[in-house]
Order: sequence, then C-alpha cells, then structure tokens
Amino acid sequence: MPKGEGKLIAQNKKARHDYAIEETFEAGIVLQGTEIKSVRNARVNLKDSYARISQGEIFLHNMHISPYEQGNRYNHEPLRTRKLLLHKKQISRLIGETKEAGYSIVPLKLYLKDGYAKVLIGVAKGKKKYDKREDLKRKEAKRDIERAFKERQR
Repeated sequence: MPKGEGKLIAQNKKARHDYAIEETFEAGIVLQGTEIKSVRNARVNLKDSYARISQGEIFLHNMHISPYEQGNRYNHEPLRTRKLLLHKKQISRLIGETKEAGYSIVPLKLYLKDGYAKVLIGVAKGKKKYDKREDLKRKEAKRDIERAFKERQR
C-alpha cells in the first residue's frame, strides 16, 4: 500500500491552506493503551498540531486524542506529546530540511494501515496571505469552470 493510504481517521485541511507542502513522510506513532481505541473510533483532532525534533527523535505536539469512554482510570492525557517512528536517515533528512528558515514539520493525515496507526507528516513552508488568496481564487475558478461544463452537457 502506498504511503498516505489506509483507513483515514483524521485529516488536517488547515495545514494545506496555511502551508506549502514540500515533501511528505509516513511515520508510525507510539500510543498508550486506550489511545488506539479512541483513534479507531476517530476521536482525533490534528488542527493545531506540529512535530518537533529533539535529541535525534521526532515528537508530535498538540494532537488531541479524546479519552476512551470505557477507559476509567487507565485513560490517557488527551494532549500529551507523542513520539513518531522514522528511520535514522529520514530523521537526519528532516533535521537538514527544517534548519532552513521558514520550514516546519506538520502532520497532514492520521490513518490506520495494516492495523497500525500512521501519521503522514509534511515538510512545510508557511504561505503568505496573498498566496492563500490566490489559491482560493484558483479553486473558485476551477469550480466555476466545472459547473459551466456540467451545465453545458445537460
């Protein structure tokens, strides 16, 4: 199965709006007991999350996984920092790319692949306000063209 494919659990649409994605990586994620049950129930929010490299490892910050209803005292903390699993070469490549000014690591999708939770992370550069407006205009024009083409075929 290619990277980025599987049963989609959560998607970060705001990241594609706010950032220009340069490159993507598929990473495993270290979860505690009841977290995977909440992930399978799609009780995840990636909206304000980001990844940061520290001491040769990558950690995901601000990803919200809701507590599992039947978890009682064994439940997890919803906003805890979670470790991402990548190969050493991939981590060193990410370190090199994020040293450049303006680049950051942003999670794009969370999905289940072969029973494991995977995160698609992207090396991203922040867009300026005029770039965002230009993208919106382009999408609007494309929608109008498709609508006109559909009307014409009827």
